[in-house]
Amino acid sequence: MRYAVNLPVIGEYADPHVLVKLAQDAERAGWDAVFVWDSLVFDLRTQPPVTDPWIVLAAIAATTERVKIGTMVAQLARRRPWKVAREVATLDHLSAGRMILGVGLGFSGEAEFEQFGEDGDARVRADKLDECLTIVRGLCTGEPFAFSGEHYTVRETTFRPRPVQDQVPVWVAGYWPNKRPFRRAARWDGAAPAEMDIREDGFSILPSSPDSARKMIDYITEHRTTDAPYDVVVSRTLPPEPDNLISEYESAGVTWILRDLLPWETPLEEAVRIIQTGPLGAA
Repeated sequence: MRYAVNLPVIGEYADPHVLVKLAQDAERAGWDAVFVWDSLVFDLRTQPPVTDPWIVLAAIAATTERVKIGTMVAQLARRRPWKVAREVATLDHLSAGRMILGVGLGFSGEAEFEQFGEDGDARVRADKLDECLTIVRGLCTGEPFAFSGEHYTVRETTFRPRPVQDQVPVWVAGYWPNKRPFRRAARWDGAAPAEMDIREDGFSILPSSPDSARKMIDYITEHRTTDAPYDVVVSRTLPPEPDNLISEYESAGVTWILRDLLPWETPLEEAVRIIQTGPLGAA
């Protein structure tokens, strides 16, 4: 099992110096990866301070040596995929091959898309995401690539240099029991599932149990067309004595545990303590 921390880019965390320091602390404390959120506005009502994840990742890449780095998750439907391809390749070089591209539809179609004249419809965002991923992966091969889709067109183009890694891993996030995100995830290199408890009065997001993770992984496996290595990252807080729980996750096929620091639950001062304590002592 490997362990990652996910850093918000809003509120009191919206200081690139703070995020770089947290990433350095995470590396020293034994975490295996540091991810950052991706947001422009996050919430239209409060409009908190926000910092840019891609610039922060560049600073983290340049000031760490071991931890994997990446987005969790990038809202590619509002990005130009050719620009993302350049950024991903550059970050992979800057980090000496440590980049992971975590992607998803994004949290708020209104705040992150419609506020700027983009289509916030979830189906449109999903279609754009699929095209974006095809383009990013194609351009990152370093070979001539062309694409013609509903939303994007690329004339034959060759991007060099290609990333350090043969392929920068793409992890796809999604809410279970929605199935389309996990069919998408099956086509790529990893999945970042979250479980929804759907009720008549709405829904809440739950940490996936080992049994739930197994069901999600079984569904992904049914739709995979390759036996290449595959990562599954579950977001949750570990209990004080996590060994049995970790074993159950490993048995289910989970490869990463992610500690997502939610700023409305975890003040920055507490986040520093959690990160510096390390992944198995940060309950």
